[in-house]
Amino acid sequence: MDDKDFRLHNGPCGICRNGCSRIQDTKLNTYDWMSDLPEAAYETHYVEVQFKNTRKGYYLNTNNLALEKGDIVAVEASPGHDIGAVSLTGPLVRLQMKKNNLRIDGAEPKRIYRRAKAADMDKYEEAKKKEHPTMIRSRQIAAEMGLAMKIGDVEYQGDGNKAIFYYIADERVDFRQLIKVFAETFRVRIEMKQIGARQEAGRIGGIGPCGRELCCCSWMTSFTSVSTGAARYQDISMNPQKLAGQCAKLKCCINYEIDAYVEALRRFPARETVLETQEHTYFTFKTDVFKREITFSTDKLLAANLVTIDVDRTFEVIAMNKRGQKPYSLSADERPRSHNDGKDILGQGSLTRFDQSSKKKRRRKPPTPGNGKKQGS
Repeated sequence: MDDKDFRLHNGPCGICRNGCSRIQDTKLNTYDWMSDLPEAAYETHYVEVQFKNTRKGYYLNTNNLALEKGDIVAVEASPGHDIGAVSLTGPLVRLQMKKNNLRIDGAEPKRIYRRAKAADMDKYEEAKKKEHPTMIRSRQIAAEMGLAMKIGDVEYQGDGNKAIFYYIADERVDFRQLIKVFAETFRVRIEMKQIGARQEAGRIGGIGPCGRELCCCSWMTSFTSVSTGAARYQDISMNPQKLAGQCAKLKCCINYEIDAYVEALRRFPARETVLETQEHTYFTFKTDVFKREITFSTDKLLAANLVTIDVDRTFEVIAMNKRGQKPYSLSADERPRSHNDGKDILGQGSLTRFDQSSKKKRRRKPPTPGNGKKQGS
């Protein structure tokens, strides 16, 4: 089998043409917009390599291999070697290293050995087949030892000499004895790596309430903290069941549009704004950023006598209150008309004018013979 057979191309899974599962890559990678520049290939010798799920590493191409995105390579590991797919080359690698706060000064960088050969891929496939049975057995061992932890995934190194156990725990766990049992049971080098609930949801996958695949398992590779303040800025209901995702944490999508809302709310009055009118005292109840409207209530906590006005009218009332003036109402600065205003003097505007009974005209009776004056001849 030729080495070029292990080169992956863009396809249904994002890398492989035929949906190959050798390197599991369901995440969207950084778009290399400088790949077509001739001088970009010689900008740096560092290459970004992606392994199972979201684990990535940066390796030095000491042999000056002509690598492109999707190439399967054997890289240096401790101990042995690992198998991964090239996900980024060129000058953008340095930007990614700077973004991830990875410093290359002092420590000797790891190297890329070669493109993966047939023997490397066969050993890689054998190691991957052990992952699921190892995960089931490791969960049983942790339960027997009474450890408050959950092992979410197991990743074997490309040569099968090392296994990474991803676990979830709410409290600090002393797994020194557990590592000894794992080493005796699986006969490999053990590495324990703690992950959070969001990372676990990304590894398991699922469908969100929007009907799409979860962001954490489709494209998100880094997770930032989400606070309830972001939901308040967007006037989202503070119902915990609606704010929480499948990982029981606040939904990551709450942070997507928060910057746009913060920028738009700078042109709105403060939420603590109180408007005084001759009728009532109004408090801010709801803000509609898209319509540029604000709904006020006469009660701080409940929806009472709601009045919705636009932002310009709100600033007008605020300016009047600062001058010591109080409009009659929020909607319009005018007094209600009295009962005599606009009275229809002629009564033509009355709706009951046709209901009045008209007087019947009396008809004259025709003269009868013998009555009245005689007719002259």
